[in-house]
Amino acid sequence: MLTQLTVQNFAIVRFLELELHAGMTCITGETGAGKSIAIDALGLCLGERAEGSMVRPGADRCELTARFSLERNPAARLWLQQHELQQDDECLLRRVITHEGRSRAYINGTPVPVTQLRGLGQLLINIHGQHAHQLLLRPEHQLTILDAYAGHQDLLLATRNTYQQWRQSQNELQRLEQERSKREARRQLLEYQVEELDQFSLQAGEYEEIEIEHSRLANRGEIVSECQACLDLLQDNDEITLISLLNQACHRLDDICAMDDRLQPVSQMLQEALIQVQESHQELRQYLDRLDLDPERLSLLDERLSRAMTLSRKHHIRPHELPAYHQQLSAELASLSADDARLDTLHHELNQLQLDYIEQAQRLSASRQRHADELAQRITARIQTLAMPHGQLTIQVQPQSEALPSALGQDQVEFLVTTNPGQPPQALAKVASGGELSRISLAIQVITAERIATPSLIFDEVDVGISGPTANVVGKLLRELGRSTQVLVVTHLPQVAGQGHHHLYVSKYSDGQMTETQMQSLDKQGRLDELARLLGGDQITRNTLANARELLQNTD
Repeated sequence: MLTQLTVQNFAIVRFLELELHAGMTCITGETGAGKSIAIDALGLCLGERAEGSMVRPGADRCELTARFSLERNPAARLWLQQHELQQDDECLLRRVITHEGRSRAYINGTPVPVTQLRGLGQLLINIHGQHAHQLLLRPEHQLTILDAYAGHQDLLLATRNTYQQWRQSQNELQRLEQERSKREARRQLLEYQVEELDQFSLQAGEYEEIEIEHSRLANRGEIVSECQACLDLLQDNDEITLISLLNQACHRLDDICAMDDRLQPVSQMLQEALIQVQESHQELRQYLDRLDLDPERLSLLDERLSRAMTLSRKHHIRPHELPAYHQQLSAELASLSADDARLDTLHHELNQLQLDYIEQAQRLSASRQRHADELAQRITARIQTLAMPHGQLTIQVQPQSEALPSALGQDQVEFLVTTNPGQPPQALAKVASGGELSRISLAIQVITAERIATPSLIFDEVDVGISGPTANVVGKLLRELGRSTQVLVVTHLPQVAGQGHHHLYVSKYSDGQMTETQMQSLDKQGRLDELARLLGGDQITRNTLANARELLQNTD
């Protein structure tokens, strides 16, 4: 329930703070006073589009705040909990708009996108505007009304989900079908390339190993010559060698150490050096003994290197990248084969999804037809009390089995009405006058409001085109609704205003330079005066006061 609305520097409102209560609250005032300003401000708190022109002239920004009690609104509490925005049993919506047109939105003090205001707003309040009856002429709106009354959200969700799955599969099938020829050409090329690489079968790291071995075999003569020269220097000659010189140095240093042991570490190092040189000589000798100088092996390596270079140039990559590239092409080829298999699977899936969709759409259609009869009877009963004694409304639900699937099923819904006996039902636009359409729309709004669990309802001049005894019926209708739901009504009819549990009066003042709108709650005497004004104009007489008093006495 809406408990408080604060408006600052919005349009012609400088500052306004309203305390709101349960039941039916009527808002009246002179034409042009700004009766709908509070409703417009509330709409912005609920996420409607903001513009810089909404800011009061001379102000930098406007600020709008709406406070709601969530004591009897578990759906809103759950939404806030899911979005981590909960705050006890209250909810505070705030909107700040600058004169440049920028806006910021807050829920319980936390900045949020405007879309979240809209999402939460649907669970808090429902606004029926003065042009709602015009929406009634649109077939899509008629379908929305029927679905809202039926309350078959599970059927709608199941139909929508099945449709979306079907649509996704259909799009995938079309893509695969359109790319079939390109995919086939690509597969043929890949098959040739992969087969060629399969035959070559270069392994990861193999190219680097081949390069090393090839270099060794290609330079085998120089390697043998240089290794032999090293062996000669170390020990394999009859003249002076490194090992013999080290031996001499070790012997002489041993003699010196006998005279001065401080040279013992030096002697130790020389001994270690001698051992290292001897081991080096041995390792080098063994290397030469094991050295494979097979010329056939060199020829084989030449051929493999050449083949690797040829394939690398062909694929515009470096030779050592061939194994990874081979794996990449193999994976792509497997993927193309999977796409072909996917085509067969998709055909089967689409057939099954189509059957599932038809089943879901039929169940949805049956629910619509069942609730259409019920809703039509209730609307008919209501409009007959609203100065349309012969009015009959029929809701026609026609399944369109040949139509393409849609997220809302395959039904065409149309509201038909007859206002005179013997007249066949026809479309609303062809039969109903503006006043009749307004009454039908009001009846629909009240009936659907009873079925939709929205804690607050706002009716913004929905009684346009209604007067006299009909207005009294409308007032009682809204008052009855106010017993279970908070109802705010912007009206110009005294018969409607007199039925309210509470009354707010809107007035406009001007000092010649600035204009300002104010809104105040009326006491019993204030209500009498305002109802008298609505009944007789600016001149309040005994008769208008008596009539106003009678209106108030006739309320429950």
